Amino acid sequence: MHQVPHQGAPRVDIERQGHTEDKQIGDPHILAQTDTDDSANSSRQHDIPPTPVLLQGRLARWNDKIEGLTGLEARGITRVASDEKHAAGIRQYLQMVALWFSMNLTSANIITGLLGRLLFSLGWTDAVCIAIFATGLAACSVSYISTFGPASGNRTMILGRYFMGYWPSKLTCILNIILQIGWGIIGCIIAGQMFSAINGKGLTIAVGCVIAALLIGCIATFGIAYVHVVERYAWIPQLLAILVLVGNSAPHYNTSASFIGEPGTLTASRCSFFALIFASGIGFSAVSADFYVYYPTSTPAWLTFALTWTGIWIGALVCNIVGIAIATGVESNPTWESAYSISSGALLLECYAGLGGFGSFCLVILALTSVTNNAPCTYAGALTIQVLGRYAKAVPRWVWCVLITLVELICSVAGRNHLYNIFENFLPITSYWVVPWVTIVVEEHLIFHKLRGVPFDWSAWEDKSRLPIGGAALVAWLVGWAGAIIGMSQVWYTGPVAMKVGGYGGDIGAWLAVAFAGSVFPPLRYLELKVVGR
Repeated sequence: MHQVPHQGAPRVDIERQGHTEDKQIGDPHILAQTDTDDSANSSRQHDIPPTPVLLQGRLARWNDKIEGLTGLEARGITRVASDEKHAAGIRQYLQMVALWFSMNLTSANIITGLLGRLLFSLGWTDAVCIAIFATGLAACSVSYISTFGPASGNRTMILGRYFMGYWPSKLTCILNIILQIGWGIIGCIIAGQMFSAINGKGLTIAVGCVIAALLIGCIATFGIAYVHVVERYAWIPQLLAILVLVGNSAPHYNTSASFIGEPGTLTASRCSFFALIFASGIGFSAVSADFYVYYPTSTPAWLTFALTWTGIWIGALVCNIVGIAIATGVESNPTWESAYSISSGALLLECYAGLGGFGSFCLVILALTSVTNNAPCTYAGALTIQVLGRYAKAVPRWVWCVLITLVELICSVAGRNHLYNIFENFLPITSYWVVPWVTIVVEEHLIFHKLRGVPFDWSAWEDKSRLPIGGAALVAWLVGWAGAIIGMSQVWYTGPVAMKVGGYGGDIGAWLAVAFAGSVFPPLRYLELKVVGR
């Protein structure tokens, strides 16, 4: 099989050769490193059920032809062993920044910024300060999880087995699938609104959703090499389009705008907008290691963290602030207010007013940012499905990508007129399961591995007998959920603790989830290790 010559794709794909175990493949162009755990575990008993063969006869031949397409990644969730990894230099490490900068320099983050003023009535200073710290904090979580990619060669949800246990981790897999599909739906709707705004009655939002879904699915289906290539260059036109947007619309910004509402509700609005911004970034924690599995095992964790954090924070923050700035001009500009009542796409098109066809071209670029934002997530979502079990793993990755694309297409068309409701209700909820999961990951890594000097056995990724039972993690995770429930503030439900914030109700669910899960997990895990031993 021919591969795109890029850091993101394997030069030799052992799954294409029919292997399901980590093996040395002897390619002189691939780093000749060996994990210390591979040979040590070769004599252990393994609890690995055989992968069923689902594709036979004509279906198998069709699959071989499709996977034989130039550059299409045939590999699924099988661990990338050290001898399959690629050498990396400055260019490859800068790719980490480009990947996340491009993924976050998107119209979705601009629209999230709009809500600071238009939904929560916050002033310019409040909203910008919240964006700075919320994006930075969310980026820390994503960056921390990403460091396990080069070190382990395992996908993010496979890593979840080391922290949540083999069976409990399936719950987080299901939620991650919903999360990535949900973001894909939002991305398609945003792109659809923009395409429709450009073409007026000539192109409906539904058709725009279809176009976006197909583009997202195409990149995700071909795999990691194409994801990296697209993200490496996509940020250039995206940044130019945003700079033109700012230059043309800046005279209408009102940076002296202050909070609108009763003083007691200010704290609640601050908490809820912080939760919204935080949730828009924290979801990447569930996929961030997926994009680094081909980087050398020797990649410094601090370097991976720093480069990932830089790309996320700068990209997301730029767009959030642009959205906040545009929102300050809506209330004083009747034309913008009228456009906003139609859709976010119409509002952004109005921000390019006076530029004619060039303005429309810039909006097309902004619409396509939904593709660069969601293609990697759809790719990771397909891999997450394979983690659910051996039958799901037996279905080729590209098939799952196609199915996810169809779901995103259908749901985005059905929900195309409810974008802001989805933003308001869906985004904060995504953090309620990710935050306690990340809390457990950090504590398991630092307390029970780093402090005890116990390394991870990365070759045990599908061996249930060598993975944690997961009882302590499951209980702590559920307790974290309980904290989130009593601290959440949504249109359809406000928890009793959240109601105390500002006398109005502010979303502090994520922080209670951290406190609850973080307090419960260490003693339970200590007891589990004493009793069970793993």
